Amino acid sequence: MSTREAARRKPMNRRPKDILLRLLVAAALVIDAVVHFDLAAGYQLGAPGGIGEGNLFRLEAAAAILVGLYVLVRGSRPAYAAAVVIAGSAFVAVLLYRYVDIPAIGPIPSMYEPVWFFEKSLSAVAEGLGAVLAAVGYVRQRGGARRRGR
Repeated sequence: MSTREAARRKPMNRRPKDILLRLLVAAALVIDAVVHFDLAAGYQLGAPGGIGEGNLFRLEAAAAILVGLYVLVRGSRPAYAAAVVIAGSAFVAVLLYRYVDIPAIGPIPSMYEPVWFFEKSLSAVAEGLGAVLAAVGYVRQRGGARRRGR
């Protein structure tokens, strides 16, 4: 078997570019999770007995860790789709609550915060890049399936 044949048989998600993409998406999700876990305690003070921002931050962080692991282990279209949803929704939320004063909706508190600070900026950049990179991974997986004749 020639190296060209071996490269063709190599699964799409095992090529060096795809491994790098998986690592970058997972790293973005880890940054997102670390920042949210770090900030959660301070934000929970506003609603110590309720849902509160802190608990929402913890849920976001746990979802980011789980999806990051899923992307690392599988690198499949569903894994990248989950990463787009998690990173993209967090990115939209941070921008929305930065620029729009949305009132509390049922048990979800008002999270308007019209300032940028280092952790918030770091998280927003990681979420935005993570969503874009995950979308690229999703499209690359789709193209790979088409090329293999599935």
